Amino acid sequence: MATKKVAAKKAPAKRATAKAQDSTDLERHVNAKGRDQLVKQVRDKINKLGVTYLYCQFVSVTGRIVGKGIPADHWERTAEKGFQLVYGSTANLFIDRHGDYIGYGPEASELVGIPDPETFVQLPWDKRIARVFCTCFRNREERVDPGAHLTSDSRGNLRLIHEEFEAKHGMHMRAGTEPEMMWLKLDENKKLQGGVTKPNCYHIDQFEELRPAFMQVVEYSQAMGLDMIQGDHEDAPGQLELNWMFDDVLRNSDRLTTYRQICAQVAREKGLHACFMSKPFMNVSASGCHHNVSLWSGGKSKVNPLHQKVIPGMDDVFSYLEGGKNHFLPDPKIDKVKPAPIGLHSIGGVIEHLSALTSIGSSTVNSYRRLWDTGFWAPVFADWGFQNRTCALRVSAPGRFEYRSVDSMVNPYIMGAAILKAFDDGLERKLDPGEPEERNIYAAMEAGKQVKKLPMTLGDALKELAADDVVRSAMPGEMYKVYNHYKTDEWERFNHSVSDWDLDNYLDCLP
Repeated sequence: MATKKVAAKKAPAKRATAKAQDSTDLERHVNAKGRDQLVKQVRDKINKLGVTYLYCQFVSVTGRIVGKGIPADHWERTAEKGFQLVYGSTANLFIDRHGDYIGYGPEASELVGIPDPETFVQLPWDKRIARVFCTCFRNREERVDPGAHLTSDSRGNLRLIHEEFEAKHGMHMRAGTEPEMMWLKLDENKKLQGGVTKPNCYHIDQFEELRPAFMQVVEYSQAMGLDMIQGDHEDAPGQLELNWMFDDVLRNSDRLTTYRQICAQVAREKGLHACFMSKPFMNVSASGCHHNVSLWSGGKSKVNPLHQKVIPGMDDVFSYLEGGKNHFLPDPKIDKVKPAPIGLHSIGGVIEHLSALTSIGSSTVNSYRRLWDTGFWAPVFADWGFQNRTCALRVSAPGRFEYRSVDSMVNPYIMGAAILKAFDDGLERKLDPGEPEERNIYAAMEAGKQVKKLPMTLGDALKELAADDVVRSAMPGEMYKVYNHYKTDEWERFNHSVSDWDLDNYLDCLP
């Protein structure tokens, strides 16, 4: 797979030379087979495209895009040596409510960010600039594990976990995400004034009203490698969903991150606000980010024909996996409708770990407004079915299932890694998800069905995560420490605050 050409590979212990044994993760990554040629190809792109500046970026635990900018003249040096940034940048350099830095204090070393040349692409709104994603490592001078993979690097973790899964099971995961978001109006003081459009689902006239914004998003997205396939107006004010073709889980996560950057840029150009908050309005639908996932073996990466004439970036950015065997398709020898055993066991793994997965898919205090606002297809029950939107999982089409308990604030790298861990457990233990529920889940429960409900607050979800070794293993090393600290602080800040609801209900209370 193209996304793995430059991934660091550990040599088998018996065949390793003394030099290989002494090398670090960082050195193996930089010296990976074929990477030097990719670095040279980037230089050629820089020269031909007239790029003079580079955004070297990675992703924090909350999904925020962070990094550094460098002049393009320093590309080769940065590709080899990297750049340094404080470890705490993986936690947004955030201070908790007690005044302590989350994850890493001021005494911590600085990480080394190494650009992944295959992710180089020019920014269509300022062609002097290109972006490249980076893999993060511990500092070379650390006394413990110098140059090792930085475990709080969510993107780097996903790549390693995906490689481990493929090596173990001979399959890789492909994913397609459905990123709902809202276009909101601003007044002269840049205060929010509600949605640009009315909450009329699938309404072409409301879609047309947002045409200046979404057509610019589509144009920029195509220029940065997203094969846009469809879009519609959803059922909240200013709410759109634009979709691109599914692909390898890492590349799809990169594209979701890129899409968010693009929406933010278009919002600046149009004087609007691109809102990825899950639930800014009650009594209308929230913004979800359903993950459609499947397990495959084989297939090849091919450059999208739409981009083969002039490519403003590396081939990998514009490539998609095609072909191979989809192991989620029904096996007609067993059942013509149900997913094959691999698919069923994978679903069983997700059902088994749904409570802990909720802490990642519904990662903010606001996320749970979505789950409490019943009547808007919010997936709050640990069950699965065919085309059943009241369950947390549904088989939306043969060969894939849709994980619905995830919203627009998700970090797709952590979510992808956690789903892989749940799949692995389901396959290892051959977990049975039970029979698919074809009834509305509420009607099924009225008829006596016992169904587990998902955690309904961030605090409860974090408790489930703490108790689930499988899902927590998707956050190795320092990642869980950082994520749990960040999100526990968020939950405590919420409980530590007085809101309008408190004032409305208790201000005039005379007990």
